[in-house]
Amino acid sequence: MQKLELKSGREKPVLNKHPWIFSGGVKTFPKAKNGEIVAVVDNKGTVLAHGFYSPNSQIVCRLFDFGSENQDFDTQNYWFQKFDNAFSLRSQCINFETTNCFRLIHAEGDFLPGIIVDIYHNVAVMQVLTKGTELLVDIFYNCIIKLGFEFVFIRTKISSQEIENITLPSGWYKNQTHTIVSVKEHHIKFDIDIEKGQKTGFFIDQRENRQLLKQMSNNKTVLNTFCYTGGFSAYALAGNAAQVHSVDISKDAIQLCDSLININGITKNHQSTVADCFEFLRTHQQMYDIVVLDPPAFAKNAKSVHNACRGYKDLNILGFKKVNPKGWMFTFSCSQNITKDLFQKVVFSAAADAGRNVRIVKFLGQPEDHPVNIFHPESEYLKGLLLYVE
Repeated sequence: MQKLELKSGREKPVLNKHPWIFSGGVKTFPKAKNGEIVAVVDNKGTVLAHGFYSPNSQIVCRLFDFGSENQDFDTQNYWFQKFDNAFSLRSQCINFETTNCFRLIHAEGDFLPGIIVDIYHNVAVMQVLTKGTELLVDIFYNCIIKLGFEFVFIRTKISSQEIENITLPSGWYKNQTHTIVSVKEHHIKFDIDIEKGQKTGFFIDQRENRQLLKQMSNNKTVLNTFCYTGGFSAYALAGNAAQVHSVDISKDAIQLCDSLININGITKNHQSTVADCFEFLRTHQQMYDIVVLDPPAFAKNAKSVHNACRGYKDLNILGFKKVNPKGWMFTFSCSQNITKDLFQKVVFSAAADAGRNVRIVKFLGQPEDHPVNIFHPESEYLKGLLLYVE
C-alpha cells in the first residue's frame, strides 16, 4: 500500500481522529492514483490511519480507518460493518412505522467520508462525492441490498466530477424502479422525484423542525419562504394552521408544493406564490404569527462567507418585520462555512436593526439520522433558531 507521510508535528489531528488531511500538512505524497486507499504515516513511518487519496483536492486524503491494524479493505465485510452500524443507529432513533425516509449514511458523520445515502421507502439514493467512493460503488450497492433495500440511484455532483474526476453518471444502478416514490414522514405523505429532486430528492434534515412547527401551528397564520416542495407548509397545515402561505422563486417548486398539499388533503387554508422571497418580504403587506426562513446555502465556500452574512442579515431583518407581536420565527442556515456562533451574531444584528425584542427559545439543527462525528465538528452543517418576537 502506498504511504502518505505527514510533516513533523502534523500528526495530532489524525491521532484525534479528524478525518481530513490537508495538502499543506504532507511531507511526502504517495505515488498513488486518484481514489486509491493509502496509509497515512508520521515522519517516523508509524501507520496512523487509512484513507482515500484525492491529489486534486485541498483535502488530499479523507480518512475512514484509524490505527495500524491490517484491514482487508477489498472485501465487502469491512464496509458492511460500517453500513450495519449506521443502520443500527437509525433503527433506534426513527419509528419506521411512521417514517420511511431517512439518511442512512452521513459521510464523515458515519465514519465513511465521500458518500451520502438517503433512503426513500425501498429506494436508496447514493451521492458519490469522491473518486475513492466511486471505486467502491459495487461494494456499497451490495451493502445496501443486504440491508433489505431494493433499488439504488446514483447521484454525482458536477463539482465532484470536476475536482475528483468522477466518471460515474447519475442514474439508476443495475435495477430501475419508478421515478416518483411515495414516502411518509411522521405520517405525512410525500411524493419524491428521485431523478430530478434537489440533493438526494428531498430535504430530510428538516424533519424534526417541521414536526416542531406542526405542534405550534394550531390556529396560527404561517409564512413559509423558500418553501421548495412545501414540507414546512404541509406540517403547519397538518397542525391545523389557520392560514399558510408558501413562497418560492421556482414555478416547478410551487407546483410540487401544491401537489404535496393536495395528496395530503389539506388544501383548504393554503395559498402558494411564485416570487423572489426577498422581494415578497419587502412588498407583501400581511403580518404572520409564524415566519419560516429556510434559504438555500448562501456560503458555498469560505470565500463567500462575508457576502453570505450580509444576505442572512438582510433576510432576517425582512423576516422580523413580518412577524406579529408575540409571534415566532424559525430561521436557518445550511451553509457549512457559517458557524453556529456566527449565525447567531448575524441574527442578533438583524434583530437590533429591525427594532424588535427577540428571545432565543430553542436551538435547532439536523436530526439524529444526520449524526455529527465528535472528531469532525464540520459534519454539523444545519444551524437554526426558534425565536420569540415581541
